[in-house]
Amino acid sequence: MPPGLEAITAAPMPAHRDEWEYRVLAHPRLLREIAEHVDGPFHLLYPERVTRNIRSFQRVFAHKGVVGAIYYGKKANKSPAIVRACVAAGVGVDVSSPGELRAALRGGVAGRDLMVTGPAKSYELLVLAARHEAVIAIGDLDELAHLAALGLPARIVLRALPPHSTSRFGMTGNELDLAALTLVHNSRIRLEGYSFHLRGYEVAARAELAADLIRRCREARVLGHPVTTLSIGGGFGVDYVPAAAWKTFRAGVNPEWFHAGHAPRPDSYYPYHCPVPGAAMLAAILDHGDLAAHLRAAGIRLAIEPGRALLDRAGSTVFAVQGVKTRTAEGHPYRILTVNGTSLSVSEQWFGTEYLPDPVLWPELPGTVTPSCVGGASCLEDDMISWRRIPLPRPAEKDDLLIYPNTAGYQMDSNESEFHELPIPPKVVLRPGDGERPFIWEPDGP
Repeated sequence: MPPGLEAITAAPMPAHRDEWEYRVLAHPRLLREIAEHVDGPFHLLYPERVTRNIRSFQRVFAHKGVVGAIYYGKKANKSPAIVRACVAAGVGVDVSSPGELRAALRGGVAGRDLMVTGPAKSYELLVLAARHEAVIAIGDLDELAHLAALGLPARIVLRALPPHSTSRFGMTGNELDLAALTLVHNSRIRLEGYSFHLRGYEVAARAELAADLIRRCREARVLGHPVTTLSIGGGFGVDYVPAAAWKTFRAGVNPEWFHAGHAPRPDSYYPYHCPVPGAAMLAAILDHGDLAAHLRAAGIRLAIEPGRALLDRAGSTVFAVQGVKTRTAEGHPYRILTVNGTSLSVSEQWFGTEYLPDPVLWPELPGTVTPSCVGGASCLEDDMISWRRIPLPRPAEKDDLLIYPNTAGYQMDSNESEFHELPIPPKVVLRPGDGERPFIWEPDGP
């Protein structure tokens, strides 16, 4: 990097990459072939990685001797190919709307393998869930009354409000007690367990709340309820970047690294380095306080609802550069790239922050490190995919591709929009090919 540029250039945030990603980047034509066919930005998905992530969670359950149930949090990505990968791997799906429920059924998920979550569920969703024998997570007494009024057989878990929480989701201890007593007199609604969801990625908090709810499961059994399940929800961390990169970024981040000084609040960033991610976090939860032993002794299966963690390193988002201009900051030049999509296609901005793993500039050619921010193709000043000046390895040019890594979890599917009547980027599914053609690609679809 030329002297002085480090003052206006963000610290590098290189993403962890899988072998499949290296092969995609090394292929001389694949990305260009897809880009020319799509004629716009697109998302790449590699379902084989989802299968590997699922297997890692399943191995933890088996190793700890715990009966486990995995429900993929479908809100993290709408792709039918991901649902099919879940079915093939023998896991269920967590849904929160009639559309998600029907999409899961179309993908081959059996009704009994669905977990239906979300607040104050609509009449339509409750009826669909009951008729397909899905497990329904009930979050308040009013919702329980609405379900009872349907007069349909139903399977439920009661969602607990975590201690000292201000969340709008879940029931207090007294409400849980009243719900369990009420259900003694309702033979149509089967209480199968309890659930909770916690923000953040703390191991101890999940294990301790789970241990407390095992006690509640035992008490419900005394009342005659066939309780067998405890769900601890999702929130299994993803490790996007190496620890050293994350530490350096956090230590040095300042407005001078961002175009127009537009830096997010320091506390707004997703924790892009997670020392105990995914299945390793599940193992740590089961080890804490010997939760695994308590579950075995109580004969309770542990349900989890990971979304982002099952999608770790399973996809990328690809934009083409369609314009380049040079500006200066503190007397140093940097580039503003305009790509053929918008910030609505990488959804971290929805949370008032920014997606930090560095995009790859393709083709990968030698050159001089060039600080570059990335703007969208709309007419809005704030349509910036990357406000920070990324240390790209060479000056980007028109028609180069920028590949944002590890975007399958929430980034592709949170706030997409056809603003300016630009089409929503399609998803392209990659599957292993043969020696001559290492990948077969196809549009994602039913």
